[in-house]
Amino acid sequence: MKYQDYLDIGTATDRATFESRLVRFAQDLDFPIVQAVLMVKRPAQPALVARLGNLPRSFQEASLDETDSRRDPVLQRLLTASLPFVYDQATYVDAGAGDLWETQAHYGFRTGISMALHMPGGRQFLFGVDRDQPLPADDRDLTRLMADLQLLAVYAQETAARVMLPSAERSPARPRLTPREREVLQWTRDGKSAWAIGQILSMSEHTVVFHLRNAMSKLEVSSKHSAVLKAMELGLL
Repeated sequence: MKYQDYLDIGTATDRATFESRLVRFAQDLDFPIVQAVLMVKRPAQPALVARLGNLPRSFQEASLDETDSRRDPVLQRLLTASLPFVYDQATYVDAGAGDLWETQAHYGFRTGISMALHMPGGRQFLFGVDRDQPLPADDRDLTRLMADLQLLAVYAQETAARVMLPSAERSPARPRLTPREREVLQWTRDGKSAWAIGQILSMSEHTVVFHLRNAMSKLEVSSKHSAVLKAMELGLL
């Protein structure tokens, strides 16, 4: 995938645009179905849940009840997962839920890749792509596919928080970045590594990483890509 494809996801300005770009990205990787869920834990209140994607309408109408959801190994793994994972029929059979896979396979959910990203403020971004064809058999192809989707999720999580949540739940904070932090983020936006930025700005790679981490902390994000996107959104770059 091209860098612009990721940037398009990260700069979507509304829910409909975000959803259509997310679907197109997934389909370009031969996954016809994509879904994203943003969960926000709130003290003394039920969790806030926002969803988008292109789940088949027939599947939504026949969605699993709460009991089946607790048996679904993919849903349960997403609650604690920190790395992307692959599911297929064996995942369900091994968990004693082969009947659930049979039901979902009818709607195109035969195999896929799912992941969960934990965000500041008690937020969790769940993301998955599904298809009815096997995943690549070659380990290198599968690794590349996983990497593409994981990077996609990194760009998508901040956009999800911006366009999927009610305005009252969004964080309007506009932190103050130092000139060095802005410079490092600007070069990161241009695709430069920490080592390359150090050469450009005449500082050590360690110092570049230090400024990146400070910027990430101030922007309340968990990756340098998210820091770039949020700084752009807030007009800091």
